[in-house]
Order: sequence, then structure tokens, then C-alpha cells
Amino acid sequence: MTRKELIEQIRQKQSFLCVGLDPDMNKIPQSLKDAISAKYPTEEPRTSSTLFAFCAAIADATAPYSVAYKPNLAFFEAYGLPGLHAYHSLVQYLKAHHPHHFVIADAKRGDIGNTSTMYARSFFEGPAQVDAVTVAPYMGEDSVKPFLGYEGKWVVLLALTSNKGSHDFQLTESPDGERLFEKVLRRSQLWAGDEQMMYVVGATQGQMFEDIRRLAPTHFLLVPGVGAQGGSLQEVCKYGMTRDCGLLVNSSRGIIYASGGEDFAQAAALAAQELQQQMAVELAQR
Repeated sequence: MTRKELIEQIRQKQSFLCVGLDPDMNKIPQSLKDAISAKYPTEEPRTSSTLFAFCAAIADATAPYSVAYKPNLAFFEAYGLPGLHAYHSLVQYLKAHHPHHFVIADAKRGDIGNTSTMYARSFFEGPAQVDAVTVAPYMGEDSVKPFLGYEGKWVVLLALTSNKGSHDFQLTESPDGERLFEKVLRRSQLWAGDEQMMYVVGATQGQMFEDIRRLAPTHFLLVPGVGAQGGSLQEVCKYGMTRDCGLLVNSSRGIIYASGGEDFAQAAALAAQELQQQMAVELAQR
């Protein structure tokens, strides 16, 4: 998906919502697990089908209110081959049934060049192609460049995250006063422009978005942390929104686990709709 196409979807839906798909078998409604168990007597197809069915139902329910999906690889890889099968089936389903949604593989890859080359192939070639993958910048340019060799595909580079430990490294300063996340932003723009590079910036960083926008004024930002992690949508928009929106705000637990009952999909739709309506207000003000 191109930048222009993504912006068109945001304007059309009046939404910049990304729904994080983080399936946890301990949190998936028992009614769904029971229904799947009745069909599959053995563990592997049961696990794979449950993970897939849960995510597909959430995606279908939230599609009118979102522009992107972000399956988190850890929540699939934790279940071994059944989990990986569910992930690949899900990506294919999203591309077939929701082709105008931007799909991000939240994998946080990043390794030496030849390894990153194979990682890039796993996400951008074959039957389960996504639009973007999250990448860690710690190993530098040659660990990121292989992901940038695909037309229409994006790298979402970790910049300033929402977790408490982000302060351990990301805010450390060099002798000239430049913080590490600022160096990541400045240096990585030598590798790709705003047509192919996005940045992860946690919603809990608040006014720090001003510093981000000083260095990356037009790049899209993938913003986790709104909802369950306590980030403020209004604050994110105040300091981070651009003329073209420039934001994909992710919500995972606050949407996908809005209900633990049989109405989980309907509850997810209502939670997504509530966020979309708030986003529409923010877009109208700018």
C-alpha cells in the first residue's frame, strides 16, 4: 500500500485506528474455544483454528472503524507450528477480505544483513505478504536496508516506545546533547523517506511528540499505548498529527478483549467505533 492510498483510507473512514491482533488462549472467550474443540479432537488444529477464528472475527467486526491491523508475531509464535499456521492463514484472510486495510507484522526484527534479508523475504514474499514490518534499529543501516528493497512495502522503525524501560537507552544523551531516539530518527532518514519509513512512538510519551515532529515532520507514526496502557488520544493528536494525519494509533487489549463472552466481536466493534468517533473529531479540528 502506498502512502497516498493509506491517506485516502484515513480520510474516507475518518479513522486512523490500527487494531492490534494479540490472541492469547487464556483470554479468548471460552464459548469460542468450546465451539472449536467440538470440531477438532486433537490439539494442533484446535489451537490453530481458535487463534485464527478469534482474530478473523475481531477483524470483521472492527473493519468499518479501522484502517490497519497489526498481528503481533509473539502471540502466534508462542504456540509453535499451530500458531504460525494461524498467523499465515490470518494474513491471507485479511488480504482477501479486507484488502484496503494496511497490515503490519509486529515482529521487531533486525539482524545482520543476510539474516535481515531472509526476514524480509518471510514478510514480503510468498502467500502471506504484509504491508509493513516493525524493525529494531540497534544494529544499524545494514540490518534495516534489506526490508527497504520492496516496492510498496514499509519499515516501521522503533524510535521512542511506551514501556517503562524505554528510558534505559532511548533517552540517553551523547556528549553534544542528542538523545538516542533523536539519532535514530535523524540517521534513518538517510536510508528511506516518508513513502517507505514509519516510526513507532508510544502514546505515553505525550509532549515528546513535539521533539519527534521536529526531526520527522511528515513521517507516519505508529502509536501504541492508547487505551489499556493509559495513553491519551487527544494528547497524541495535539502534538503528533500532521496535515495528512500522519498517525496510526494502535489499540489491542482495549478492543479485542472488550468482552470475554459470546458477544466478544460485537463488543470489539463498539470499542473500535468509540475510538473512531473520537478520531473523527480530531481530524475535523485540523
